Amino acid sequence: MSIAPDAKLEWEIQHKHPLGFKARRGLNWFTVGLMYAMFYMCRYNFRFAGAGLREEFGWSTGDIANLAAWFSIAYGTGQLLNGLICDRIGGRASMLIGAIGSILINLVIGFSPWTSSFAAFAAMWMINGYIQAAGTPGMVKINAAWFNKNERGLFSGIFGFMIQSGQAMISMLAPWILAGFSFLAIVVGPGEWRMLFTIPPIFLGLVAIWFYFITAQSPDDAGFHGTIEDDVDNSAGTTVPVWESFKFVFSNPLVWFYAVAYGCTGAVRHAADQLSPLYFEDVLGFNMKTNLPLIASFTLVLVPIVAVCGSVMSGWASDRFFRGNRYPVAMVLYYGEAFVIAAATTVMALGLIGPTTLGILLGCLFLILIAVTANSTHSIVGAAAPVDIGGKKMAGFASGVIDSFQYYGAALGLFITGLMLDVSLPGNYTVWFGIMTCFAFFGGCAMLALLLRQRGKSLASRIVIAFMVLLVVGGATFGIQQYRSMKPVAIEHYIVTANEAFADNQIEAAADDAQRVLRLTPGQPDALRIVDSIHDTYVAAAQDAMAIGDATTAMKQAQSAINLKGRESTARQLLIDAKSLNKAQKDSAGTEATAAE
Repeated sequence: MSIAPDAKLEWEIQHKHPLGFKARRGLNWFTVGLMYAMFYMCRYNFRFAGAGLREEFGWSTGDIANLAAWFSIAYGTGQLLNGLICDRIGGRASMLIGAIGSILINLVIGFSPWTSSFAAFAAMWMINGYIQAAGTPGMVKINAAWFNKNERGLFSGIFGFMIQSGQAMISMLAPWILAGFSFLAIVVGPGEWRMLFTIPPIFLGLVAIWFYFITAQSPDDAGFHGTIEDDVDNSAGTTVPVWESFKFVFSNPLVWFYAVAYGCTGAVRHAADQLSPLYFEDVLGFNMKTNLPLIASFTLVLVPIVAVCGSVMSGWASDRFFRGNRYPVAMVLYYGEAFVIAAATTVMALGLIGPTTLGILLGCLFLILIAVTANSTHSIVGAAAPVDIGGKKMAGFASGVIDSFQYYGAALGLFITGLMLDVSLPGNYTVWFGIMTCFAFFGGCAMLALLLRQRGKSLASRIVIAFMVLLVVGGATFGIQQYRSMKPVAIEHYIVTANEAFADNQIEAAADDAQRVLRLTPGQPDALRIVDSIHDTYVAAAQDAMAIGDATTAMKQAQSAINLKGRESTARQLLIDAKSLNKAQKDSAGTEATAAE
C-alpha cells in the first residue's frame, strides 16, 4: 500500500504556476517575513534586559519570569481578538497597525522614567504584547492567500527562517548595545539596557515603510487572478464577517487539538528563550550585563539557525509524505523533544552542567537541541495548520486561536518555572528543564489523540485524553509537594548566605539574598534587619552626596535605597531632589559653555 505516486502527482500539480508568479510571491513572502522578523527584535530585546533589570532594580529571577508570563497572557489575548479583526480588515493592515504600536511602546519603555516600578514596567510590556499580537494573524493570513495546501508546510518552514532571523539579529545586536558604543555625537556606556528598547524600533520602522509599498494582500491584488486554489473557500476576496469566522473556527475540533499542543510548544519555547540569558549567568557563570562571552552570543545566534533547519524539514515532510497533515510529524517532534529535555534534566541533576568547559558545552548543546524540536512544531502547528483549517478568509482567527494557546501555555509555564526557581538553590535550574519536559510530553499526547481520532479510533483517542487529564492532576500534585519541600530549604540557605555576606560587608550580595528571603516569607526578622540596615546606609550616603553637591552619586544611592524598600523607602524625596540638582548643574554647565564660546 503506497500513496507515493498519487502524492507525487498532486505535488506537481499544486506547484505549477504562471510565469512571474513565483518571483512576485517570493518578493511578497520575503517582505512579510522581514517585517515579522522585526517584530521579534522588539519582543526578544526583553530577554537581554533581564540581567540589567535584576541588578538595577533588585528584581528576582521569578520576577523576570513573571514579566515574560504577563507579556504572554497579553499576547495570547491579543491573538484571539486581533485574529478576528484581522479576518475583517486584512493581514496587511493588521501588520502595519501592530508595527506602529510596537514602535511607540518600545520607545516609551526606553525613555520612560517609570521603568523602575515593577507594576509600571509590567503594564507597558503587556501593552507591547497585545499590540505585537497583530503580527502573527496578519502574517498567516497574507500567506494563506499565496500558497496551496501542499505547499504550506515547506514554505512555513522556510518562512521560519525569516521569523527566526529576527531572533538572530537581536542576539547579535544586543551584545553590541550592552557593551557600549558611540555614534556621531551619541555615546552610550556599557550595560545601558534601556537602549535595547530604543534601537530595535528603528529597524521595525524602516521595514514597515518597505512593507507598505511592496506587499500585496493576495495574488489577485498583484494581478495573478485564480492562481491559488483555496480548499476551504475559493470564492473571491480574503475578508469575511467576524461572526462567520468565529463560528467556523470555534466549531472545528482540529483547532482545539492543535491549540492544546501549541500551548505546550509555547511553554517550552518561551521558557527556553526568555530565561536562557539568566541561565547563562546563574548556571554557567557568564556576565550577561555588559560583556557577553562569545560562546553565549554564538549559542543565541545558532539557536534560531538550527531551529530553521528543523522547521524546513518538518514542513517538507508533512507536505511530501502526509498530504499536508501536520499531526503525525508534530507528534514525533513532541516526543523527541521530551526525550531531549529529560536527558538535560538528568544531566543537570547530576551536576554536570556548570561553569566548567564540559559543563558549558553541555549547557549550550541542550539549548540548541531544544530549539530544533520546539521551533519545528512552532512552524508546522503554528504557521501551517491554521492556514489549512481557515483558508485565506479565516486563517487570521484560526491562527489567533491556536497561537493564543501558545502564549497562554507560555504564561503558565513561566509562572510555574518562576515559582520553582525562586525556591531553588543557586545555580540549580533542574526544575527549569523538568517543567519543559512535562509540557513537551503533554504536547505529544495531544497529537497522538488527534492522530487516533483522524484514523477513526475514537475510543483510543478518548483514552489518551483521559490519560492527559490524569497527567495534569498528577503533575499539579507533585509540583505543589516539591514546592513545599524546597521552600524551607531555600529560605534557610539564603538567610545563612545573607548573614555571611553582610558580615563580610558584601552589601549587594547580602541585599539580594535578604530580599529573596522576604519574597518567600515576608517579615522574616534577620532578612528585615539586613535590608533595613543596608537601606539606611544608602540613604545616609545619598544625604552626604547631596551635602557636597554630588548629584550623580546621590541619585545612585537614593535609587539603590528605593530598590530595596520600594514605596516604603524614605529616599524617594531624596531622589527627586538629587535629580533636580543634577538638572540644575547640567543647565549651569551648558550656560557657562555657551558664554565661553
